[in-house]
Amino acid sequence: LLSVKVYVKLDHNSPRILCVTNHLRNSELIDPIFRWNGPGGYLSSENSSVQISPTGTLILRHFKSHLSGVYNCSLHYKLTATQPDKKLLLKYVIYAYSDPQYYYELTVRYHAAPCNSFHNISFEKALIQILNKLVAELSCEVVLIKSECHHVKMQRGSLQNEMFFTFSVTCLDREEDNRLCQQSACDASHRLNKAKYLIERFFKQEVEVRKKTAEPLPEIYYIEGTLQMVWIDRCYPGYGMNALRHPGCPECCVICSPGSYNPSNGIHCLHCDKSLKYGATKC
Repeated sequence: LLSVKVYVKLDHNSPRILCVTNHLRNSELIDPIFRWNGPGGYLSSENSSVQISPTGTLILRHFKSHLSGVYNCSLHYKLTATQPDKKLLLKYVIYAYSDPQYYYELTVRYHAAPCNSFHNISFEKALIQILNKLVAELSCEVVLIKSECHHVKMQRGSLQNEMFFTFSVTCLDREEDNRLCQQSACDASHRLNKAKYLIERFFKQEVEVRKKTAEPLPEIYYIEGTLQMVWIDRCYPGYGMNALRHPGCPECCVICSPGSYNPSNGIHCLHCDKSLKYGATKC
């Protein structure tokens, strides 16, 4: 019995899943009886998340992780009224999936006030506000992952205080019907790249403005050339990407099958013989 893989986006409705083969779809069936079974046993339309049409077509509504697994449909039917019953069994493996989460990790260094100075703390707050204001119109946000103050010995021997910042830059999903959305402009990765451009331009301008003024350097300032932005993909725990195993959804974060797991925000499901369920987060 061949199984067909079906991918359903988390919290969305599944496609229509048929309980007939293509061959039988165009045939006349007499007294057909359809019966669906899922990972939790017998399925009926009395369950609000299950919709079964009179012709046996299944739709799973607002799909959740725990609904992933093997679904069987049995069909009893006659082709003519005098013939004995025929039986057909169809098997589907239904996987929850989500889009990968993309973000930029942004690292930057600033010449700082003495390490225990409140100036550094108020500057940090102001910097986060400025960066968030830059990307707010794109529905993106900048979050501080960590900030550390270090004493750094310079090449010519003097010590200076430096703030090392790490931020994440993420773009929130916009509803498709948002009027601001033109197709590609709505895409989170498109907006994320735009946010990257705005942030890079901001730090470039910081340097240019400073070079133009004759005033002495302020106590806290951006150290030229220290900005780095790295693109990072990740899947939710219990989900991973695998184009070989899931050619029908190669760029999706698909729920990990039994025999695999993803502990935290990696991108792939790892092998584990002990994990027996879908969506395992530990081995």
